[in-house]
Amino acid sequence: MILINLLPHREEKRRRRKQAFFAVLGFSALGGVLIVVLWYAVLQQMISTQQERNAFLQQEIRKLDEQIKDIANLRAEIEALKARQKAVEDLQTDRNMPVHLLNELVRQTPEGVYLTAIRQDGQTVSINGVAQTNERVSELLRNTAYNSTWLERPELIEIKAANVRTDGREQRRLFEFSMRVALKRPQDASAPAAAASAPAGSPS
Repeated sequence: MILINLLPHREEKRRRRKQAFFAVLGFSALGGVLIVVLWYAVLQQMISTQQERNAFLQQEIRKLDEQIKDIANLRAEIEALKARQKAVEDLQTDRNMPVHLLNELVRQTPEGVYLTAIRQDGQTVSINGVAQTNERVSELLRNTAYNSTWLERPELIEIKAANVRTDGREQRRLFEFSMRVALKRPQDASAPAAAASAPAGSPS
């Protein structure tokens, strides 16, 4: 027996195709949404991880900043201690300078020269005195320039003839003078002495 389908089969096929198309479209949209959600979750995880790293780095940077401040404070304290130590050493070094100055003036002042005033200002010494002749003053300048261990760079400021009363009765024609001379520091004064003693102690 032959069966004849009198139903609208073309419309039924179109309806099924349309349902299949919308089903595929729905699955595709759902898949796309799932992919977007997963990608967003991955991005959020990456951002959260990076933020944790940034927070860790910021914390370590703050620790380093504190350490740098401590190091700077320690350096400042060390420099202050060094300055104090140098000041104490300079005081100890300069303590004996007047003794060296007076001894050296006694050694380098020639006969016929009398010192009337000595004033020290730091490393500069001002000297006033009287001499029997100009040559005596010149000899004093040469001695302090070339023969002195503790004195250097003498400078004659003024010299003039004057009648000076001696022993309360007699007037003598002398020469009043004033000069400046530089006082060497102990380390500067010891260097030439060490250099001079080195050849003497070396084997021939």
